[in-house]
Amino acid sequence: MNGQPATMPPPHPFTLRLALGLVGVLIAALSSGFNDRVTDLALADIRTALGIDFDTASWITSAYQAAEVAAMMIAPWFAVTFSLRRFTLAVTFGFCLIAAVQPLVTDASGFIALRVIQGIFGGALPPMLMTVALRFLPPGIKLYGLAAYAMTATFGPNMAASLAAFWTDSVGWQFAFWQVIPPCLIATLMIGWGLPQDPLRLERFRQIDALGMLTGCSGIALLVLALTQGERLDWLQSPLIGGMLLSAAALLVVFFINEWFHPLPLFRLQMLQRKNLTHGLLVLAGVLMVALSGSALPSAYLAQIEGFRTAQFAPLALTIGLPQLVIAPLLAALLNLRWIDCRWMLTAGAGLMILSCVLGMQITSEWARQNFWIIQALQAFGQPMMILPVLMSATSVVQPPEGPFASAMFNTVRGFSSIAAGVLVENVLTHREKFHSHTLVDQLGNRPWLMTATSSDTASSMMPLLPDGSASSVENLSHFSTLVKHQAVILSISDSYLMIIGFALLLILLTAWLPKRVWPPQTLLTSAPQTSRS
Repeated sequence: MNGQPATMPPPHPFTLRLALGLVGVLIAALSSGFNDRVTDLALADIRTALGIDFDTASWITSAYQAAEVAAMMIAPWFAVTFSLRRFTLAVTFGFCLIAAVQPLVTDASGFIALRVIQGIFGGALPPMLMTVALRFLPPGIKLYGLAAYAMTATFGPNMAASLAAFWTDSVGWQFAFWQVIPPCLIATLMIGWGLPQDPLRLERFRQIDALGMLTGCSGIALLVLALTQGERLDWLQSPLIGGMLLSAAALLVVFFINEWFHPLPLFRLQMLQRKNLTHGLLVLAGVLMVALSGSALPSAYLAQIEGFRTAQFAPLALTIGLPQLVIAPLLAALLNLRWIDCRWMLTAGAGLMILSCVLGMQITSEWARQNFWIIQALQAFGQPMMILPVLMSATSVVQPPEGPFASAMFNTVRGFSSIAAGVLVENVLTHREKFHSHTLVDQLGNRPWLMTATSSDTASSMMPLLPDGSASSVENLSHFSTLVKHQAVILSISDSYLMIIGFALLLILLTAWLPKRVWPPQTLLTSAPQTSRS
């Protein structure tokens, strides 16, 4: 019958050798995340070194992200076809090879082309981590494997700021690319030795979803390009952006129709009838938005108000990133207790995120880095408390043969949502800053006495105007203009915190309405005999 899962190889005993293979896949997936985020943070130094203008350099990030998300859609299909071990080794080595060559190319077109190729290799790695976790991990430690996958969304991105600052400020911008070479080489050794070798299944090419690959990858890539370039090109005022959005919509409609009827699809859309899986995909997208309150907003304040470079913001990111090495396994241990409902942990995590955003809304021009410590500490617990329960709940309704389909859907949603969330927050900050700036200037124009000094002796940057309406000095007026701009930025950041609170509340409502209670994997095994006897 059409739509039946492909037959999977028999379960493989979990040994130390297999565990080291899984760690190798984790290292490769983390390296992919580091490459994406570190090069993005170091883009200003990279384009300066290569002599690339700002507009051209923006395509470096956009092209990589578009290729990355497109690869996430098709990687699980090819992993099953060529075998998980062969495919993971190939993409890890290819990713490493491009990283070695990338800094040596100084031509803008060639540089972007290599980023596209590396994006394809890099995008294929995170789905492999979820695939091996779903296939090889026994029930007793399955949640710890999912915790490792969750760390690619909590640990990796928050470590990137420190790495970017170290390479660009202390070593050289080339190492923003070369940094992945040692861990990827180690990962290939561990994967090659640890993962079992499945047989080739080239007969799957007889049912290859060529139309789905073409329409899905093209559609999602065009959508990512439109989102990342939209603000720079003025959205629908640009024929290019309008054309990409229209083409993406048409291609994705064809893709989803094709996936529903294809016998061997990339996405098994029928699985979305399972409420827990649908809830997981929706909440995963929302969590990535909420998590930006711990990275994008503090960094926006410190960069624009305090003039901080990446190195000076990095300690705040580490406050979230480093504790994940302890918090993630601790939460997995808690979720392994039968009396803990993962829905309640998710709700508690959302509550911590809301509390951190409420504190963030109190931001003023007097804030410094130390004012964010409590906010970041709440984020360090809140982010994994939301992500890990989502993974547990969603994967509980996925059978091992369905792992590749779930991995493709999860990682595509994760990759696209991460980009869309970043674009949304960036655009909200920009437009709310403009709104507040215009409002403040309008209010000051209607109340000039608020910035008018009684005499030239009492004039200052807070009151730059003299009684006759003239400026007391160019310096005072310039400083006053800066203060107005800073206040507009602060108000826009506060508005963004409020928007994120709305998203977190929506996730709580979805959690209360949609998913069913799930139980820890190993408790289902121990309770099965009792259930059968009763």
